[in-house]
Amino acid sequence: MNLFANFDAETLARIQFAFTVSFHIIFPAFSIGLASFLAVLNGLWLWHKDRTYLNLFNYWKKIFAVGFAMGVVSGIVMSYQFGTNWSTFSDTAGPVIGPLMAYEVMTAFFLEAGFLGIMLFGRERVGPSLHMMATAMVALGTLISATWILSVNSWMQTPAGFDINELGQFIPVDWWSIVFNPSFPYRLTHMVLAAYLTTAFVVAGVAALHLLRRNRTAEVTRMFSMAMWMAVLVTPLQIVAGDLHGLNTLEHQPQKVMAMEGHFDSHPEGAPLILFGIPNEDEKRVDYAIAIPKLSSLILKHDLNAPLDGLDTIPDEEEPPVAIVFYSFRVMLAIGFAMLGVGLWSLVQRVRGRLNEDRWLHRTSVLLAPSGFVAVLAGWITTEVGRQPYTVYGLMRTSDSLSQVDAPAVAASLIAFIVVYFAVFGAGTFYMLRLMGKPPVEGFQQSHKPIEVSTLAEAA
Repeated sequence: MNLFANFDAETLARIQFAFTVSFHIIFPAFSIGLASFLAVLNGLWLWHKDRTYLNLFNYWKKIFAVGFAMGVVSGIVMSYQFGTNWSTFSDTAGPVIGPLMAYEVMTAFFLEAGFLGIMLFGRERVGPSLHMMATAMVALGTLISATWILSVNSWMQTPAGFDINELGQFIPVDWWSIVFNPSFPYRLTHMVLAAYLTTAFVVAGVAALHLLRRNRTAEVTRMFSMAMWMAVLVTPLQIVAGDLHGLNTLEHQPQKVMAMEGHFDSHPEGAPLILFGIPNEDEKRVDYAIAIPKLSSLILKHDLNAPLDGLDTIPDEEEPPVAIVFYSFRVMLAIGFAMLGVGLWSLVQRVRGRLNEDRWLHRTSVLLAPSGFVAVLAGWITTEVGRQPYTVYGLMRTSDSLSQVDAPAVAASLIAFIVVYFAVFGAGTFYMLRLMGKPPVEGFQQSHKPIEVSTLAEAA
């Protein structure tokens, strides 16, 4: 408890929510992409009758089941915090966000739960057509789930379609405007593409590890090829979607973009793109900045000389924490361009007929296997910390959203979460690595060699 003795209740509640949602977000990101991958594999098996696709489906469905289960458990725990730590927010925004979260359960979760068992165990019991439908419904359910959750989060970022009653509560007036709020299409597209890329690089990393072990079965080479195609095709789309999302954010949340860009000062004749530096929030500048003149104006306004406002136009109490947003945004960007580079690299090697022989490509793919999770977390940090000091942007401050709780109570629950999460999800992640440790072959079972750190180091 002494570890958190100097923190107030609000800070501890924010740390706790950040901790639990960080665990939660990585599992749905993986499940969304993997569910669609399984639907594609099953469809290809039924179309071509090539048992390579069936073996890959049976291999990855076990991994999906574990990841899906951990996503459900972590999501349930996270949602309780709206009542325990953020009850004022729940009471004020509940008339809007409550129904949206209920719709997610009534549509997506019920759909996934209803067909998951058939997908995992029903191939020989229900026939190929119904089994394919079940697999497609699970994939659809993960996308519907993302749709509702992203709608909730987007409304908190760009609230619309509401009124405020005499009790100060947000009351829905136009549900179409609430669900399809100004930032929703951009956030949903960006998140779904991120999920697909996260899964693609996990699949590529697993396949590359087995290629480095000189295991070149049809299953291993096929899944590496499919993952690299996804990297080639989806990464450019994600960069374009990210750019459009950034322009939307500039329109509706300009101070978030100011923090992302590190623009403490306004630039009336074109703003530089700061590639890297050290934000100095006390002195209101970026130290040791490496910048390209006027490029930020070209990216954000498509004009080299377009003026851009800086944080000097924003009251100090309205500014987000600049350093966190600045660094997390660059981590996300760096990973995105690394993914693009690997995708183009694989395309060159595919044309040369060396996709399965280039060991440096395989080593790089192993190293980038967890990169999608890091990018998702970095993007989430950029989005959520950049929204501060608000929970509902411009309308409800985080400090006004907290429950009447004492700091020691929040600290105790936070410590309990840390211990339980690392034990439970650590064990689940270790088991998933064990499942990935054996290559997909005919009759794949569940006794596997774990992927150990020493093995990864040897492969690299």
